[in-house]
Amino acid sequence: MKYRHLFFDLDHTLWDFETNAKQTLLELFETNSLHTKGIADFELFFKRYSYHNVRLWDRYTKGFIKQDELRWKRMWLALLDFKMADEPLARLLAVQFLEHLPTKKGLFPYTIEILTYLKEKNYRMHLVTNGFEKVQHNKLQHSNLHTFFEEVITSEASNSLKPHKEIFEYALEKTGAIIKESIMIGDNLDADIQGGINAGMDTIFVNHLKIKPHVQPTYTIYHLKELENIL
Repeated sequence: MKYRHLFFDLDHTLWDFETNAKQTLLELFETNSLHTKGIADFELFFKRYSYHNVRLWDRYTKGFIKQDELRWKRMWLALLDFKMADEPLARLLAVQFLEHLPTKKGLFPYTIEILTYLKEKNYRMHLVTNGFEKVQHNKLQHSNLHTFFEEVITSEASNSLKPHKEIFEYALEKTGAIIKESIMIGDNLDADIQGGINAGMDTIFVNHLKIKPHVQPTYTIYHLKELENIL
């Protein structure tokens, strides 16, 4: 085996954030009767939330904003797009979202199968995530992924964020892994792939969206089953 330690990203790689977030927001949309407050179209509301979420996560990973600002401002900005300057509602939605989101169980196709396959081959598997500590652990529990991973390295615990090499150095120290036996597997070219490269790791780009990469990974796959061809 060329690799011994597999470092996975969680959201958008194994755990289907888009599907789970949409289901959660639909529930909150109905619970809080947003259709009576000026937002008639849920699909449009979700698109605006998604737009702001991506933009704020980018600012968060680059160190421009703090965790709390990311959490509530993605809601605040989505509401503002519908001319609703309601900060208390935005903060309420932010709390409710992080309470309900981790209970969702949507995974990408073949997630359980590939993790079982890799575990049976005696790979040591870990997570490296920019997600929030409590939220990520809850996701793993509810989606039954927790049994596959030895260590869950978060930005909070490591005091660093992907793509900075410090979070990977912390991960290596925490797991006892060495670079040449380690590989980073993720969907985000800037955080996961460039981050792995910054740390000196080989990388696997999980290209669910079939985009043209602007960073060159060691390997590219389009379906999780293709990991069987590499590992």
